[in-house]
Amino acid sequence: MWRVFAETAVLFLTPFVAYALFHALQRRWPFVAELWHGRILSLLTIAGLVTAIAGVVTLGLTGREQGGYVPAHVENGKLVPGHFE
Repeated sequence: MWRVFAETAVLFLTPFVAYALFHALQRRWPFVAELWHGRILSLLTIAGLVTAIAGVVTLGLTGREQGGYVPAHVENGKLVPGHFE
Protein backbone atom coordinates (compact mmCIF):
# COMPACT_ATOMS: atom_id res chain seq x y z
CA MET A 1 0.00 0.00 0.00
CA TRP A 2 2.86 2.36 0.77
CA ARG A 3 4.22 1.78 -2.70
CA VAL A 4 1.18 3.46 -4.27
CA PHE A 5 1.63 6.54 -2.09
CA ALA A 6 5.39 6.64 -2.69
CA GLU A 7 5.01 6.39 -6.48
CA THR A 8 2.39 9.15 -6.49
CA ALA A 9 4.49 11.38 -4.21
CA VAL A 10 7.56 10.94 -6.42
CA LEU A 11 5.54 11.83 -9.50
CA PHE A 12 4.10 14.90 -7.76
CA LEU A 13 7.51 16.11 -6.55
CA THR A 14 9.22 15.66 -9.93
CA PRO A 15 8.54 19.24 -11.21
CA PHE A 16 9.80 20.74 -7.94
CA VAL A 17 13.03 18.75 -8.13
CA ALA A 18 13.45 19.61 -11.80
CA TYR A 19 13.02 23.33 -11.00
CA ALA A 20 15.59 23.17 -8.20
CA LEU A 21 17.97 21.20 -10.44
CA PHE A 22 17.54 23.78 -13.20
CA HIS A 23 18.67 26.56 -10.86
CA ALA A 24 21.49 24.44 -9.46
CA LEU A 25 22.81 23.79 -12.98
CA GLN A 26 22.78 27.53 -13.63
CA ARG A 27 25.03 27.88 -10.57
CA ARG A 28 22.37 29.62 -8.51
CA TRP A 29 21.46 28.55 -5.00
CA PRO A 30 18.01 26.98 -5.62
CA PHE A 31 16.68 27.46 -2.09
CA VAL A 32 16.37 31.25 -2.11
CA ALA A 33 12.88 32.49 -1.29
CA GLU A 34 12.76 34.81 -4.31
CA LEU A 35 12.92 31.83 -6.69
CA TRP A 36 9.91 30.15 -5.06
CA HIS A 37 7.29 32.90 -5.18
CA GLY A 38 3.53 32.30 -5.47
CA ARG A 39 3.20 32.05 -9.23
CA ILE A 40 6.06 29.55 -9.57
CA LEU A 41 4.70 27.43 -6.72
CA SER A 42 1.25 27.46 -8.33
CA LEU A 43 2.61 26.36 -11.69
CA LEU A 44 4.79 23.66 -10.11
CA THR A 45 1.83 22.38 -8.07
CA ILE A 46 -0.37 22.17 -11.16
CA ALA A 47 2.42 20.44 -13.10
CA GLY A 48 2.92 18.02 -10.20
CA LEU A 49 -0.77 17.19 -10.02
CA VAL A 50 -0.99 16.65 -13.78
CA THR A 51 2.10 14.44 -13.69
CA ALA A 52 0.81 12.40 -10.74
CA ILE A 53 -2.65 11.94 -12.27
CA ALA A 54 -1.18 10.96 -15.64
CA GLY A 55 1.16 8.49 -13.95
CA VAL A 56 -1.60 6.88 -11.90
CA VAL A 57 -3.89 6.61 -14.94
CA THR A 58 -1.08 5.16 -17.07
CA LEU A 59 -0.18 2.66 -14.37
CA GLY A 60 -3.83 1.73 -13.98
CA LEU A 61 -4.30 1.14 -17.70
CA THR A 62 -1.03 -0.62 -18.46
CA GLY A 63 0.09 -1.69 -15.01
CA ARG A 64 0.75 -4.92 -13.32
CA GLU A 65 -1.86 -7.57 -14.04
CA GLN A 66 -1.37 -9.50 -10.83
CA GLY A 67 -4.87 -10.78 -10.31
CA GLY A 68 -6.16 -11.64 -6.87
CA TYR A 69 -4.18 -12.25 -3.70
CA VAL A 70 -4.23 -15.77 -2.26
CA PRO A 71 -3.33 -15.67 1.44
CA ALA A 72 -0.99 -18.16 3.08
CA HIS A 73 -2.62 -21.54 3.68
CA VAL A 74 -1.81 -25.16 4.46
CA GLU A 75 -1.91 -27.76 1.68
CA ASN A 76 -1.11 -31.42 2.42
CA GLY A 77 0.49 -30.45 5.71
CA LYS A 78 2.82 -27.84 4.17
CA LEU A 79 2.56 -24.08 4.52
CA VAL A 80 2.10 -22.35 1.18
CA PRO A 81 3.05 -18.65 1.37
CA GLY A 82 0.65 -15.98 0.15
CA HIS A 83 0.96 -14.95 -3.47
CA PHE A 84 -0.76 -13.21 -6.37
CA GLU A 85 -2.42 -15.26 -9.09
